[in-house]
Amino acid sequence: MTAAGPVAPAGARSVLTEATALYLDLHAHPELSGAERRTAGRLAGWLARDGLRVTGDVGGHGVVGILDNGPGPVVMLRAELDALPVAEQTGLPYASAVTATGADGLPVPVMHACGHDLHVAALAGAARRLVAGRDHWQGTLLVVGQPAEETLEGARDMLEDGLFERFGRPDVVLAQHTAPLPAGMLAHGIGVMTAGSTTIEVVIHGRGSHAATPHLGIDPVVAAAATVLRLQTIVAREFAAAEQVVLTVGSLHAGHRSNVLPDSASLSITVRALSEATLTRLRAAVERVVRAECAASGCVEPPEVRIATASPVNVPDPEATAVTRAAHEGLVGSERLAVWPPSMATEDFPHYASAGAATVYWMLGSAGRRQVTEAPGHSMAERLAALPANHSPRFAPDVRQTLPTGVAAMVTAALAHLARP
Repeated sequence: MTAAGPVAPAGARSVLTEATALYLDLHAHPELSGAERRTAGRLAGWLARDGLRVTGDVGGHGVVGILDNGPGPVVMLRAELDALPVAEQTGLPYASAVTATGADGLPVPVMHACGHDLHVAALAGAARRLVAGRDHWQGTLLVVGQPAEETLEGARDMLEDGLFERFGRPDVVLAQHTAPLPAGMLAHGIGVMTAGSTTIEVVIHGRGSHAATPHLGIDPVVAAAATVLRLQTIVAREFAAAEQVVLTVGSLHAGHRSNVLPDSASLSITVRALSEATLTRLRAAVERVVRAECAASGCVEPPEVRIATASPVNVPDPEATAVTRAAHEGLVGSERLAVWPPSMATEDFPHYASAGAATVYWMLGSAGRRQVTEAPGHSMAERLAALPANHSPRFAPDVRQTLPTGVAAMVTAALAHLARP
């Protein structure tokens, strides 16, 4: 099969033109996790025009499109709908100028700084090409636009809303993600692709007082500061370097005025690891340290420790991955097919595997030739490392060079798992 798939080249070019227009529109109009109504509507409308049976508002703003095409496997293609609270600095003519209300009720800038807009455009383009080429395959195509990936809630919410029960349990779930590799490259992992993670919300309870009489209160700011410092020793002193764990205190909030000791302080903590056993140890160590520091500070009551979100380690199915990788090698050639090392980034995609589906996940190179050649560094590795990474305000995939491969990679992967007439 050629990169154009089962559709004539002219049809493929038309699909890419329309998918590019969709990408530019989505990039200029990003929406935060849980607020993806417009994005979901754009995808739903695209799928409906192609003749898929479309259902919206699944697990939030999730979109599900179904094409029944005779007996055969159920193959699910998934892309994420949400963007990030980041102020775009790419200087692109289609850059986002959107602001929205953040989780704290305050206005925040919004940007597609992780490539989800490109994922959706590739998903839409792939669906259109598979519909046009439905004489070449049999089975059921399940196209899913998932909300709230960045908060690690969307996959779980869609599953809890009956995704597999209402629309059919897929034999395989396919997904791709942009990465700082040259455009035109694809990368599969061997074993773990991305880390599992847990976000832990902590409230430390002190006793408010005037700043002039701190001895009459219990300062939760000091307790929180001590907790932050002590938490850093967990990775340094309780885990071997080979275990690859990360602990981050992403936020600390307490008080409003310099002359008032507040009643409480809040911490938001993320832990990441490449195995579920290590992740369990990390969570237990965090709770132990938090409770011990609060006790040492004489807090008026025990701290609140709550698991806000969690996602398993992303380990794609080895057999389904081998089938997909072989198909991708036929698409891009062995010289453009890389092996992706385990990453400490996190995805909620593994929830589909936990629900009983075989999963396949690969990385999609998104850096254009000019971006790579103009990046600082002597070696290719140095130049790639210097590129703006996912979540950077300067993250800017080269859509002309990335989207064609993204569409073709998804089509090729789907055809590798669907039945032939």
